[in-house]
Amino acid sequence: MIKIYTDGSCIGNPGNGGWAAIIIENGNKTRIRGSKKNTTNNQMELLAPIKALKKIAKGSKVQIFTDSKYVKSGITEWIHNWKKNGWKTANKKDVKNKELWTELDSLSNSFEIKWNWVKAHSTDLVNNEVDFLARTSAYE
Repeated sequence: MIKIYTDGSCIGNPGNGGWAAIIIENGNKTRIRGSKKNTTNNQMELLAPIKALKKIAKGSKVQIFTDSKYVKSGITEWIHNWKKNGWKTANKKDVKNKELWTELDSLSNSFEIKWNWVKAHSTDLVNNEVDFLARTSAYE
């Protein structure tokens, strides 16, 4: 089982953003991160699991840990109705960040994923580490 911790950060919203992921496989930690100008916190939160899933073998069993209810609820609950409704929200508005959602959805189909929400800035040391990586990336 591969564990992935993800986080996104933004200085201003929109503003300079950073994303990070820590991939734990067979006891080894791989840290990946990046930054983007003129982005949003939600875009960075979505980019983190996308980038992480691209780094591991398709077909893997994965647990993804995120402190973003937007990401967890979006990919496990909301996305089903968005797709049914032609990528419209319940209010008939276009789903924000559709390109990232469709990419995450497509990637997710290649893995067996259990999504987990963790409380931000709490006792989970790996989540705190990935938060630090995302925040520092936003300043690059």
